[in-house]
Amino acid sequence: MTAPANLFFDIPANLPDELVQTLLATPAVRIERIVSLGHASPESFWYDQDESECVLLVKGAARLRFDDGQIELTPGSFVNIPAHKRHRVEWTDPGEPTIWLAIHYDASAEQ
Repeated sequence: MTAPANLFFDIPANLPDELVQTLLATPAVRIERIVSLGHASPESFWYDQDESECVLLVKGAARLRFDDGQIELTPGSFVNIPAHKRHRVEWTDPGEPTIWLAIHYDASAEQ
């Protein structure tokens, strides 16, 4: 029997860099737990990924910027980011860990 894992466990007290952990990976999908604590993308950096990404904010708060605007995320908020849609993490809460669940997938395989 496999023991369950918990998204809220094993979060380091000191997070000099954003923590990215792969929870599940197959050829079709990759699921990551990301923990931020006041982290943001570097000023001139933009993600431009080959895969689509559905992001669920589990705990904390964050702001994502896109070429055409920005969105605020609070616990329970989620957004689907199509492949090659440029985006960046503008802000995450510096007062408490922000926990994300990121699901990367190849949208071209959808029917």
